[in-house]
Amino acid sequence: MAEDCLSNPKNEEILYLITYCTFTDPSKSPSQQDLKRLKLIQLLSLIKTSKHPLHAQILSPLFSMLSFVQKEPALGGVVVRGVLKYWPVTNCQKEVLLVGELEELVENIDPEQYKKLALPLCTQITKCLNSWNSQVAERALYVWNNEQFVKMALQATEDVFPVIVEGMEKNLKWHWSKSIKQLTENVKAMLEEMEPGLYTQCLMRLEFHESAALQEEKKREEKWERIELAAAKNQFLQQPNCIYVSSF
Repeated sequence: MAEDCLSNPKNEEILYLITYCTFTDPSKSPSQQDLKRLKLIQLLSLIKTSKHPLHAQILSPLFSMLSFVQKEPALGGVVVRGVLKYWPVTNCQKEVLLVGELEELVENIDPEQYKKLALPLCTQITKCLNSWNSQVAERALYVWNNEQFVKMALQATEDVFPVIVEGMEKNLKWHWSKSIKQLTENVKAMLEEMEPGLYTQCLMRLEFHESAALQEEKKREEKWERIELAAAKNQFLQQPNCIYVSSF
């Protein structure tokens, strides 16, 4: 299997890029930093276009590569956006793993990038905590225990709170797991304590949009009922008049 993996030119290129991004020190000059950023983007593009599952020989160094952000926090934004762009929505085990990786990335990226990354990160974490897979949802909810993640979210409260509030309320209404609902209650209480006015405002806005959506749905149903009634009436009127004569 290892020979098959390495004999594939695309896999060879991926492994080369992983090695380059992991061990090359770009701190000596801005041009080297730009080159490493381009190599990282190229790596993520190759992974996305791969039509086959990545071999374990590639996955292992790929996840290890994420640790380079600890030494180069300025490049953290590139890695975070790449992870979000190629999120494995159909693989729950990988989702759990990547939620943990995102949490570590937030702890090590340059705080100056918090405001730019807050919305995409909180959006993905919210999608995960709404997952019907309890392991994914639980792992995403525990991210809110991370002080750095909370600090990042607070850098862009006006942007992220509408997304977060919708996710919280969705879990409380619809999630099948009682433990997930309880964890959601805990996170909600924390968010309400941090930004009580904003949380209430977002909740009212959410309720307004939900009410408007229900009204629109009701209007559509009534419209379809009228169309079906008119169609049935038209079909009845177009039926030919037949006279049946019985013979004895």
